[in-house]
Amino acid sequence: MIDVASVQALLQPLFPGLLGVRLLEISPERVRAELEVRPNLGTTGGILHGGAYMAFADTLGAVGTFLNLSPGRTTTTTDSSTKFMAGARVGTKVRAECVPLHRGRTTMVWQTAITNDQGKLCAVVTQTQLILDAKS
Repeated sequence: MIDVASVQALLQPLFPGLLGVRLLEISPERVRAELEVRPNLGTTGGILHGGAYMAFADTLGAVGTFLNLSPGRTTTTTDSSTKFMAGARVGTKVRAECVPLHRGRTTMVWQTAITNDQGKLCAVVTQTQLILDAKS
């Protein structure tokens, strides 16, 4: 069984590590994480940039797919749709929960709900992950 610490270690030297994604819970049915809203992830208005929400959610959907892959398979995002509802201020944290809507043989669809530190829904991201054969 793959644990949170192992997956966090895989992410750390990559873009999600740079972003500051901190995994809280991982399973084939759900991925939960948090992200500190730092000034370098914000807009001039002092709120989390939309691209940061999207990258945060994309990471969680990829992790969820990874946890469901059979040996010799890999994944890539084919599309993503984001709906923004509220902002998250610099100096706070956002939390996300990502769940599968579809886990098929060739694609998986994941939906991530991101909330601010008051529990208000900030964004909902739905993404499709393509399942591929890993290159040897």
